[in-house]
Amino acid sequence: MLKFKSPQKVFKIGNVKIGGQPGENPKVLIGTIFYEKHKIVKDEKTGDFDKKAAEALINKQDTLCDETGLQSMLDVVATSVEQIPKYLDFVASVTDVPMLFDAWKLDIKLAGLKYISEAGLSNRIVYNSIMPLPPPKKEEMDAIKAAKIKSSIILAYNVKDRSSNGVVSILKGDPSQKGLLKVAEEDAGVTMPLIDVTLFTYIPSIGMGCRAVSVVKDELGLPAGGAPGNATTTWKMPKEKWGLDVFKACEASVQAVSLGFGADFLLYGIIESAPWVIPACAVIDAMAATVSNFEYKMPLNKEHPLSKMFPEFVEKLEKAAL
Repeated sequence: MLKFKSPQKVFKIGNVKIGGQPGENPKVLIGTIFYEKHKIVKDEKTGDFDKKAAEALINKQDTLCDETGLQSMLDVVATSVEQIPKYLDFVASVTDVPMLFDAWKLDIKLAGLKYISEAGLSNRIVYNSIMPLPPPKKEEMDAIKAAKIKSSIILAYNVKDRSSNGVVSILKGDPSQKGLLKVAEEDAGVTMPLIDVTLFTYIPSIGMGCRAVSVVKDELGLPAGGAPGNATTTWKMPKEKWGLDVFKACEASVQAVSLGFGADFLLYGIIESAPWVIPACAVIDAMAATVSNFEYKMPLNKEHPLSKMFPEFVEKLEKAAL
């Protein structure tokens, strides 16, 4: 439950406002769809998939966020060129939330960026991601700029220094190396960077990721978060040892605690986890907003989880302020 020293930047991406002090804007939960070996995908090469099942998953995330007051995006993964129009067009047709375009191979990235531009989707896209390793290729940066995509995940991965200071240093750069923020802005035209602190690879390392989020927001004032889902989705021990209910409780806890340190967005993992992750995160966001309102006089946001989930309590806060 923090208040950050630096003025906080808030970016408008599609219908989502991201960034700010705790309690200012609802946090953004990002579920991943069409990931590798996703059961709804019938053919990985062609991108044929179960549209009814995909729409149900997307609608579930949308509904949960609408009901709790959180905001959402979708991380749309493409592993072949053929998938790109099928996935992006479908998602754009069934929801109005922003989409992360997520691809690893350069040819798929370039094809996706070209299609995004041609389809007029640039204002709804967050590029996922600009990273230091391998070093950004000129053709990739040129393609982002040509597609007029203004927001990107910035993967602040520092192989030499895994601390929170290492995260900040790779963003800012030094005399020997151009910082990732300058690379994104000057080479790719990105003006709305979302900082992924990357220290979410293993469950214990999520603590360091939380610390890095706080440092980035304190020093740079930029929206920051990460992908706890990278760790929770592959964490087998609680499910195998104690069962699915315990796993769900652990997964929701890990995600929610990250918000308590000020994270603005979370890639929470596979979209199937939405039913237990989103409500847990909404409750923590409501707690943070209460502190901000009570201690720091942050105005109450009527669309925030605090207002959506606890209207009676908000009435008491408003009366106390009179």
